[in-house]
Amino acid sequence: NLFASFIAPTILGLPAAVLIILFPPLLIPTSKYLINNRLITTQQWLIKLTSKQMMTMHNTKGRTWSLMLVSLIIFIATTNLLGLLPHSFTPTTQLSMNLAMAIPLWAGAVIMGFRSKIKNALAHFLPQGTPTPLIPMLVIIETISLLIQPMALAVRLTANITAGHLLMHLIGSATLAMSTINLPSTLIIFTILILLTILEIAVALIQAYVFTLLVSLYLHDNT
Repeated sequence: NLFASFIAPTILGLPAAVLIILFPPLLIPTSKYLINNRLITTQQWLIKLTSKQMMTMHNTKGRTWSLMLVSLIIFIATTNLLGLLPHSFTPTTQLSMNLAMAIPLWAGAVIMGFRSKIKNALAHFLPQGTPTPLIPMLVIIETISLLIQPMALAVRLTANITAGHLLMHLIGSATLAMSTINLPSTLIIFTILILLTILEIAVALIQAYVFTLLVSLYLHDNT
């Protein structure tokens, strides 16, 4: 079954997804010393670089979300990378979990926009210079586009992670099947599998960045 790896695991009949979701933060090292080692220094440099790139365009109110956005990108990246390990489970392949991350963040940004800049928020529903007969249609279209934003966030992350894992599963199965038939073909397919694994590591990090960046852009439009 190609989709067996996407089924939420259970331990003695109890769902283990919560324990798996809580596991990635344990992989992030911390230091109690005044002088950090190279690993923690590199980690702090990456976090600082990412947060600076995302928060540069925000005002003072938007920068209050910096800790939440940095925590979000670290969580998604570590969860995606954890799912690349053998016999593991990737929580971000579950649409329900991605919606649980996307909807509250999107709703918080939109509610903040309606509270602080209600005129600008309402102005997004009607572009300037719109002909009078098209006003009702454009308002409906802009409302639908606003409501579909969290769904687009969740579906994009789910589809990219799921497609990559399915492709790795198929090529891995082909490698095992060809190993007893033709050795040169097996080596070629195995090389493709290694290249695809490297690509999936990049996709895991890029999708975490894209998800967080889009949330940051929604926040920027509403602050």
